[in-house]
Amino acid sequence: MLLRSLFGKYSGITVASFVTVILFLSLSCKREKADILPNFSSRDSVPGMRADSIVTLISDSGRIRYKVITASWLVYDQLPDPYWFFPEKIYFERFDDSLRIESIVKSDTARYYTNRKLWELKKNVQVMNLAGEKFETPLLYWDQNLHKIYSDSFIRIEQKDWISTGIGFESNESMTKYSILNSQGNFPIDPEEENSDQ
Repeated sequence: MLLRSLFGKYSGITVASFVTVILFLSLSCKREKADILPNFSSRDSVPGMRADSIVTLISDSGRIRYKVITASWLVYDQLPDPYWFFPEKIYFERFDDSLRIESIVKSDTARYYTNRKLWELKKNVQVMNLAGEKFETPLLYWDQNLHKIYSDSFIRIEQKDWISTGIGFESNESMTKYSILNSQGNFPIDPEEENSDQ
C-alpha cells in the first residue's frame, strides 16, 4: 500500500515535470523557427523558379528560334506583369527558318515580360547582325508582338567602313533595316588606325 502511494505520488510529479519540459521546448522551437525563416508578405516577392548555368534552345511555333546562355535565370510568374529576369549577363542567338544565325545579342542584364512578349536589355547591350554590323547601346527593347527593336538611348553602329551614332533607334527583328532617330554623325573608319589598334 505504501509502495503504491509513493509510486503514484512520484509518477504524478514526473509526468507534470515531463509535460512542462515538453511545452517549454516546443515554445522555444517555434520562436527559433520564426526568427530563422524570412517573412514573405506574398508569393510575388520571390521568384517561382531559379536556374543557374543555363544553355537552352527556345522554339516558337515548332521551330527553334533562339539559343540562350546565361549564368542565372529567375522567373517571377505571380506578378500582375510577370517576367523572367537575367541578372548576370545574357547571350543569345536568333535563328532564321534555315537555322542560320540572324543576330547575336549580349547584355549585362535583361528582363523578358512574358505576357507582353517584350525584352528589355540593359547595360553594355551589343547586337551583331548577319552582315557583321555591330550595334552598341545601354538600353534596348525588343517587342516580339510588333516584330520591332528600338531604343531611346545613345546608339553606336559600326559598319564595315563607317561608324554612325545618335539618340534613339528603330529596327526590324533581324537588324537589317534600321534607322537612327536623332543622328549625331557618321564617321569613316580609318583602316590605318584599326590596324594600329591590333
